[in-house]
Amino acid sequence: MRYPIKLIARKAKVNKNGVTPVSLQYCHSADKRVVLSTGISIPFQYWNKKTGRISKDLPPEFGDVQILETSLTQKLRKAEDMVSYALKRRNTCPMKFLKENFNRNDKWGLEQMSDEKKSLDVFCNIDDYSKSKEGSVKRCTINVINAMKAHLRLFEEYRKEPITFDSFDAQFYEDFVFYLTYEMPQVRRKELIKGLKANSVGKTIKHLKSFLRDRMRKKVIPFMDLGAFKVMEEEVDAIYLSWKEISAIYHLDLSKQTQLEKYRDLFVLGCLTGFRFSDYSDIKPEEVRDGMLYVNQTKTHSTVVVPLKKDAKKILIDKYNMQMPQVSNVNLNYHIKEVARLAGIDEQIKITHKRGNKVTEEIKPKYAWVTSHTCRRSFCTNEYLDGTPTNLIMAISGHKTEKAFRRYIKADQVQKAHMIKKLWDNRPGL
Repeated sequence: MRYPIKLIARKAKVNKNGVTPVSLQYCHSADKRVVLSTGISIPFQYWNKKTGRISKDLPPEFGDVQILETSLTQKLRKAEDMVSYALKRRNTCPMKFLKENFNRNDKWGLEQMSDEKKSLDVFCNIDDYSKSKEGSVKRCTINVINAMKAHLRLFEEYRKEPITFDSFDAQFYEDFVFYLTYEMPQVRRKELIKGLKANSVGKTIKHLKSFLRDRMRKKVIPFMDLGAFKVMEEEVDAIYLSWKEISAIYHLDLSKQTQLEKYRDLFVLGCLTGFRFSDYSDIKPEEVRDGMLYVNQTKTHSTVVVPLKKDAKKILIDKYNMQMPQVSNVNLNYHIKEVARLAGIDEQIKITHKRGNKVTEEIKPKYAWVTSHTCRRSFCTNEYLDGTPTNLIMAISGHKTEKAFRRYIKADQVQKAHMIKKLWDNRPGL
């Protein structure tokens, strides 16, 4: 936050040598102010009152302009830091504090101020928040928190203004969402693409709110109203794979591309269990008992018990002896597209996404849309279409309401289409 502190030089203060001191003025209120000496004096005619700076035409005998300006800027920042330090402490008058400490030769408590500055630095606090979560969440959640931090860093550079805890108001939210939606460059892309999809923006805002609430709970910062920080959500028109397509992947001959086997097997295991990637990629031997899989889900922290299907047992127990290959989500997403392509899953699919008020359409072969999350969506959709009761599927998927579950699986339209097809197949043609 910028405080009412400025550099001044007054004609009335010109001394017998024809120079006037450059001072710092802090206005605490309309009628309360303090003036501090900077130790620099120049002829008054070389002071630009409009810009509050020394004229470049200053004769060299009065000093180097660049050196003098650097010194004045440092003193100005020092005064701002001291006012901030004083205001954050009860019963400390910033005017008195400046008078007593600004021109002291010792460090006046710079170490304490440095600690104070660090304790209120947004990014240092995000690191602390992330570290505090390491014992209770998996690495994937830490990665999302770090992504939120990276987005804030990019936004800080974009708007050329430091982000502090005082920044987080309704206007900041609007500007930040606009930047994320339209201006933020996406990394790891061959061509420059700006802006994130609505759900990605929503995820960043969600974790930013969680971070700020955590800092409030721990009394690092005072209460702030986050009512304006809305988490936007988009109903995703994502794909799922049918049992027939999953079977084609499962039985795919990869004898000439053995490096793809582990990705194929891990993907199929996800389709057969319905878990999130963070859960099905890290199954431990002690989590399988009497043909049942006991998994403590990362996101909900609840234990789910799922019977292992025959094909899942073949992969998990017979082939890998409960030691599934450890691969990253990024690598799985990359290689599973090639596996799906080899399996002949190449139907052209159109997907629409929103970026702000703009709707974008992309048409790609179906294999190009396959990701680790396709497993979970495929499991839920296939079980629903096979007639498994919704409440039993939700017990595995973790959805809290049937409305959210039905929106997630996109199966109602598929089911209705199949019903209409059966009716039409039994009717005579033209």
